[in-house]
Amino acid sequence: MTSSSEFHPYPAPARLSDAERDRTLKALREGAAQGRLSHDTFVSRMELAFAARTPDELAALTADLHGEGRLSRMLFGTVGAVSGFTVRLRRAWYAERLPKLLLPRPETPYPLRIGRDPASGLRLSHETVSRVHAELSRQGGLWVLRDLGSTNGTCVNGRRVIGAAVVQVGDQVGFGRMTFRLAAD
Repeated sequence: MTSSSEFHPYPAPARLSDAERDRTLKALREGAAQGRLSHDTFVSRMELAFAARTPDELAALTADLHGEGRLSRMLFGTVGAVSGFTVRLRRAWYAERLPKLLLPRPETPYPLRIGRDPASGLRLSHETVSRVHAELSRQGGLWVLRDLGSTNGTCVNGRRVIGAAVVQVGDQVGFGRMTFRLAAD
């Protein structure tokens, strides 16, 4: 019979703290966000992190993610900055070449209908523009662009409009494949 006061040569492993597990989970999320882990690897390591019982098991899950040194961070930061600059430069260059779409006068009581229909206030004869594509109106001091169920969509600054979106002078608006820059008199 053994008593509870006996000495055991192998002490029970310390229980993992929530903070240790959270640090590991954060490192795994960052590794996945940086593209250093595939989605499947990320999911399986997350499951292992939740099942881990010792700090060594957690450390093994992120051992290959800590190899990024100062030089690597500097290189990735530089590449990211240059890539971002070229994207902004391309957008600015393209934006200046867009035809202008003049906003109606604010006191105009009727919305501006946009589409291929000859009765539209702005008729666009392009195959990607629907017959009744969109509507631009003044509501409560703001310009609102509403998609009217078009086939190829309406976009504001590169984002598709679901329902309606508030627009202003300088915004890039697209109807199908036709794109304009909003301007005022």
